Amino acid sequence: MTLGSSCLAAAILLLGCIAVPQSLRASVRAECLSAPSKILGHPVAYCVILPPSYDAEKARRYPILYLLHGLGDNEQMLIHSGGFNLVQDLWERHQLGDFLIVTPDGGSSFYINSRDGRLRYEDFFLQEFLPQIEKRYRTQPGRAFRGIAGISMGGYGALHLAFRHPELFGSVGAHSAALLEKLPTVKVTVSDSRQTARSRIFGDVFGSPLDPAFWKQNDPLAIARSASLAGLRIYFDCGSEDDFGFDAGAVALDKALGSRHIPHEFHLYPGGHNWVYVAEHLPALLQFHFRAFESAAHPRNSAQ
Repeated sequence: MTLGSSCLAAAILLLGCIAVPQSLRASVRAECLSAPSKILGHPVAYCVILPPSYDAEKARRYPILYLLHGLGDNEQMLIHSGGFNLVQDLWERHQLGDFLIVTPDGGSSFYINSRDGRLRYEDFFLQEFLPQIEKRYRTQPGRAFRGIAGISMGGYGALHLAFRHPELFGSVGAHSAALLEKLPTVKVTVSDSRQTARSRIFGDVFGSPLDPAFWKQNDPLAIARSASLAGLRIYFDCGSEDDFGFDAGAVALDKALGSRHIPHEFHLYPGGHNWVYVAEHLPALLQFHFRAFESAAHPRNSAQ
């Protein structure tokens, strides 16, 4: 499930914040710091990519996108993958409007509270992390200007958090979200390496053996079948040759939302479960969220 880095970016020195080349420093800046947490009992690292105008326009407030990494990655996923350069290029080419992009370290939590109660990541994220970030940085208030997105495990987390708490987020997006049409089984054969990997990965969070009731309680697919998602803008895509079979889960989510006539944007593209796939489609996800922010900032006048 790890999305490998292609190491497109040059080596970057971390000294409390990310030091970027002088040519980038004047326009785009990335800070990597940590947020204290009483709920988790330790600080949580995060990075924030600040748009070109952030330092120059001191009175301006910005929409914010929380971008959640996949299993095996961390808060610096955009830095070491070349994603920082990709976002920089979008801003330089005026193909993306200005908003903050925040990437917290989620470990292997799936961004939920674990079955055994030892890791309350969802509580931390909602009760501590969001308030801290939105107090420290100049953000626009309200759900319409707060989006959440993720990759792989982070896609699961983004969909889970947005579907469970639609009052907090105006938009949600996911690449290659860790969605399974059926609960993974515990008994596997040696030859079924993909199923073995699934069971090991999910077991740490959802219980070993997996607790079906707990799984259903947190599964974005199950939540999507009954949650009130009015006003939530939804985007997700997946590679048709996904290494973990998450394409079947994405198709199932598309059908679940479609059966309820919930507007959403879904794409099944050629590709596997890797950073090459993500890099190709990340601009579309970022632009989707910016359109949502813009729509909230400039709603159409129904009287006209």
